[in-house]
Amino acid sequence: MKVGFAVLYRWRLKPGKEDAFVEAWAKMTELIKQECGGLGSRLHKAEDGTWAAYAQWPNRAAWAAMQEMDPMDRTASVQMREAVEESFEPVLMSPVQDLLLFD
Repeated sequence: MKVGFAVLYRWRLKPGKEDAFVEAWAKMTELIKQECGGLGSRLHKAEDGTWAAYAQWPNRAAWAAMQEMDPMDRTASVQMREAVEESFEPVLMSPVQDLLLFD
């Protein structure tokens, strides 16, 4: 499937809350794939201590529709929110060329 839209999210997490964040992020990502048509996401920890997730979507409209929905899992949503010390504005992106390798 061709990716038509991507979003880069960034956070600074509270010390000791990293594992809870990763668990909740994975759960929310799976639900978004199943319920909203998301194409998945990759979570990264940067050398400066921030965390970033790159989420892919078939198009911007699918992402926008998900933004309007209530959280699919309130417990996981709260768990993520409680782990975040600082959240940065998401970066909305349209792919120009895709050279990532997939399994």
